[in-house]
Amino acid sequence: TGKLKIDIAKILERKDEIVTRMRKNSEDGILQTKNLDLIYGTASFSGDKEIAVALNGGGETMFAAEEIYINTGAKPAIPEITGLDHIDYLTSTSIMELKQIPEHLLIIGTGYVGMEFGQMYRRFGSKVTMLETSKRLMPKEDEDIARAIEEIFVDEGISILKDCQLKEFRKTGKKIKAYAVIDGQKKIITCTHVLVAAGRRPQGEMLNPSKAGVELDKRGFIKVDRFLETTAKGVFALGDVNGGPPFTHIAFDDYRIIIHNISNKAKRDTDNRLLPYCMFTDPQLGRVGITEQEAKKKGLDILVASMPNTAVARAIEMGDTRGLMKAVVDKKTGQILGASILGTEGGEVVTVLQMAMLGGITWQEVHDGVFAHPTFSESLNNLFAFPDK
Repeated sequence: TGKLKIDIAKILERKDEIVTRMRKNSEDGILQTKNLDLIYGTASFSGDKEIAVALNGGGETMFAAEEIYINTGAKPAIPEITGLDHIDYLTSTSIMELKQIPEHLLIIGTGYVGMEFGQMYRRFGSKVTMLETSKRLMPKEDEDIARAIEEIFVDEGISILKDCQLKEFRKTGKKIKAYAVIDGQKKIITCTHVLVAAGRRPQGEMLNPSKAGVELDKRGFIKVDRFLETTAKGVFALGDVNGGPPFTHIAFDDYRIIIHNISNKAKRDTDNRLLPYCMFTDPQLGRVGITEQEAKKKGLDILVASMPNTAVARAIEMGDTRGLMKAVVDKKTGQILGASILGTEGGEVVTVLQMAMLGGITWQEVHDGVFAHPTFSESLNNLFAFPDK
């Protein structure tokens, strides 16, 4: 194809167009709904079921209601590291506006945000170094999954430094020096940009919740019960601010719980809902239910199915056999307890297993199911080919 060149301005233009379109659709939906007012401003509790709103256009207005719903989300958590406040560091918000491709991007954290941006900017042409405080990557994932992800990233030229404790940042001309202790050894890393991807913190304290009797936990998340009601009767909290899994689809399900309970007088709650995850790296990591390490910690009697993508026909045909498929099942009942799919369209494939879990379909039924050839889901037949079971 010849030489390729990244047009970062075009990339940002496309991103902005999509964001604007999605936001406008939401805004139009609100504005077109009868008896629904949209007000731009900063709200905080001024009393029991009463809020004061500092309007963006100036002035203040007050509201009182029998029911109040909080959905203020979360924002990037900024760790306390000497000198960090003296450099122009990036977050998941500001990096989306960056108009140049970093020469060397240093990423603090290896969660979903760090992994997705790290791989993206490596492919844009940046040198990328990622820092992880734990002794292994992604400790919430099974070791074989984490190891496979690390191999994929290292193969792309991304440096991942584990057991890392950052001590200080110093600005030296156009460069930034990061002083760290890595695996017990002092190290200085010189970079041009720093992305802070060390988790997120809730935007609940800014609401002055104590004035309304709304309690926060030790991490600052709003305490809620299984119906999403806070410690103040009639005040509810949805989404990231309530400490649940920080994903858009969880916030949306919180909304569905509320709307069913209001409109249909139902009693839906958050207990036992099946939680899917997807990390949008290439390849994707799709996960649902519990991992092998979680099942063993709970003392469950399980079978573990695992298959490398080198044995997946569709992966071979598409020329990308990185990653693996993995599932955990109940040895006695045959019910699927969880799955991790690291591979092309891993999020789509794991959704097939999520549907099986929702429908109570056993691994034996998936093993015997007829799936179109050649698809990734077809290989679920082979994944569950337990010998002598």
